[in-house]
Amino acid sequence: MALRSKIDSVLSKTLVLIMAVMVINVLWQVFTRYVTGDPSSFTDELARYLMIWIGVLGAAYVSGRNLHVAIDILPTRASLKTQKRLRVIVTILVILFVLFAFVIGGSRLVYISYVLGQQSPALQVPLAVVYIIIPISGLLIMYYKISDLLKLKP
Repeated sequence: MALRSKIDSVLSKTLVLIMAVMVINVLWQVFTRYVTGDPSSFTDELARYLMIWIGVLGAAYVSGRNLHVAIDILPTRASLKTQKRLRVIVTILVILFVLFAFVIGGSRLVYISYVLGQQSPALQVPLAVVYIIIPISGLLIMYYKISDLLKLKP
């Protein structure tokens, strides 16, 4: 569990850093628009990409801390044995979804963006760099969920 807590720590600090950069970026955008009258050209795009990173990495963090939204009407009314089975089934379904959507689908998106040489309009960074967070987040979620599965086994 030492690795899991280390990943949690790095992930939480990364999210705080991204949020801080986003706040500074938006403040700069407001300053340049209303004070100087000449709005910065890159701030809108940077804020959009940082928001994507916060959302996707935040999903991994929340998944690892088991703080995600869940409907627990059925499990709370079931026996302990059934609750455990439901947790195993749901965790396996999450792992499969994340594998196909985030890891495989996200990797394909990164690869296609890289091969096509797509660049963001204002920042001129490769879109593959922006999209790389999707498979990374997927791998983190899979790690967390596999770790949870191993804890559920007797």
